Amino acid sequence: MSDKYKLLNTIDSPKDLKVLSEAKLLQLCQEIRAYTIEVVSETGGHLAPTLGVVELSVALHKVFDSPKDKIIWDVGHQAYAHKIITGRRDALKTIRQYGGISGFCKPNESEHDIYGAGHASTSISAGVGFAIARDLKGESHQIISVIGDGALTGGLSFEGLNNLGSLRTRMMIILNDNEMSISPNVGAMAKYLSKITTNPLYNRVREELWKITGKLPVGKSTIRTGIKKIEESLKNLLVPGVIFDEMGIRYFGPIDGNDLPLMIETLENIKDINTPIILHIITKKGLGFTEAEENPSKFHGIGPAAKPGDETTRKVVPPFLNIFGEELTKLATKDKRIVAVTAAMRDGTGLSGFSEKHPDRFYDVGIAEGHAVTFAGALASRGLRPFVAIYSTFLQRAYDMLVHDIAVQKLPVIFMLDRAGLVGEDGPTHHGVFDLAYLSSIPGVVVASPRNGEELRHLMQTALNYTDGPFFIRYPKASAEKNRKTIKSKALEIGKWETLAEGQNVAILAVGSMNGIADKAAAIIGSEGLKATRIDAKFVKPYDAQRLKQILTTHSNVFMVEENNYPGSLAQTIQAVSASLADSACVYAHTLPDEFVTHGSRSQLLAEVKLTPEEIAASILRVLAKETGVE
Repeated sequence: MSDKYKLLNTIDSPKDLKVLSEAKLLQLCQEIRAYTIEVVSETGGHLAPTLGVVELSVALHKVFDSPKDKIIWDVGHQAYAHKIITGRRDALKTIRQYGGISGFCKPNESEHDIYGAGHASTSISAGVGFAIARDLKGESHQIISVIGDGALTGGLSFEGLNNLGSLRTRMMIILNDNEMSISPNVGAMAKYLSKITTNPLYNRVREELWKITGKLPVGKSTIRTGIKKIEESLKNLLVPGVIFDEMGIRYFGPIDGNDLPLMIETLENIKDINTPIILHIITKKGLGFTEAEENPSKFHGIGPAAKPGDETTRKVVPPFLNIFGEELTKLATKDKRIVAVTAAMRDGTGLSGFSEKHPDRFYDVGIAEGHAVTFAGALASRGLRPFVAIYSTFLQRAYDMLVHDIAVQKLPVIFMLDRAGLVGEDGPTHHGVFDLAYLSSIPGVVVASPRNGEELRHLMQTALNYTDGPFFIRYPKASAEKNRKTIKSKALEIGKWETLAEGQNVAILAVGSMNGIADKAAAIIGSEGLKATRIDAKFVKPYDAQRLKQILTTHSNVFMVEENNYPGSLAQTIQAVSASLADSACVYAHTLPDEFVTHGSRSQLLAEVKLTPEEIAASILRVLAKETGVE
């Protein structure tokens, strides 16, 4: 590391910062922030979220004894400073890169990463589980769950809070509120009130007063009720945390989470309180990096530093999400029934333009995928045409709602599944590799995957015309390639596959994004004198049963290429159909393996799972060589 990080170079574990003075700790925060900006600006990653919690990270490791005390980070993308402090300072340069450390917390990466998570709103429920496990084992350490105000919109958070309030076990929740501006409650008066309410003497007096009133022979109920009413009235007036107190969780704050001395003092004061508590802190997202402070949404996650030629490629080839957003905005201008629904992913799903053009028909429900689905179902039942844009991996959280609230009632909700397939650097928690399987298991749904931008537009029009139930369109985090805007979108015949080329003996079928790879594989074997039949299997459910039977009975070998896990895949279905036919082709599945795929660039991961044109072509040539006896 550079000599400019003189203090940071001495921090190899949390123990190293415990001996530092306040001045040194403040210097450490500056160096962590500067180092994070330097590294992430080069490698890419989540920048704004982690910059806002540098002081929190240092304060937690100063006050608590990790890993004995359990610090649980919600999502984990804000835990870069935590990683730096816990022995991964130098490894940060490999974050989210193939073979490097994860961008999220992973227990198999460090003993300080207590619980793994890539989806939001899990830390409170996990914390309650850790707290009860501690109690049952007779241990005494503290449990600290760190959750953002955005993640608190998720229903799972409230389920955890409800359970914690009834269990009344010792646990600390830190609510990291990283709004764009600091609330008026953060100031001298707020600090003064916080010092009073978090002071150990105050809490001892409060508890002793409660005990004393409990020993009174008469009138203790009336006196206690009076004390509680006075306390609640003061909190109603001064502190926005009564809802937590009513749930049985003591509320402290709000305080400035970027004020390191105050954070340390507050945590020291409340760390031994033997009941569930919540500390509300206000932090500045992107702190220390002007561009990220001014536009935290843009700098929530950034790509790696641009290399020569990158910018040209990005301008020429738009991603699927951009085409979706543009097409939906255009469709909604003509069709007033169209509404857009997303779960805290307006920009990530390409809906920023729609929200500006049609603000009265755009709904961001927060990190609440289950609610988004049921909400959209109700809209559809009243004659509206909701397009629900959610990442494939996040829609998994709403499977029950898809079945009971949408499919059973045959409601015409259109689901746009972004980030389908391998998403790259975010890794196994974000890969959208199960949707084809879990959606195909639901009766009466339509599941389709476009091979390019033009086909995405056609499928959106097809879905808009379909009224017999839910319609799912899945596409990758990748460029959309062909997208001639002069071509007017049209409705396609549902379940009909498209023949891209006619060949002999060998047929290559591909779903969605894999068509480009299949085309290149066909070109490679074409250079060997072999012409393959090429099929765009754009509809996964219902699939083209008639065309499939024809292919299976007129070709000796069929190769299925699909960016989805094998169990429940279209490839598995085709193999089952083939097994039921006499004199049917041999079917070879080129899918993702039945395991969790690591993080890295999309091209690196496709190479690892052998979904490249070269691997597929080599597989075809090996099969044909065995048939002819020439290897």
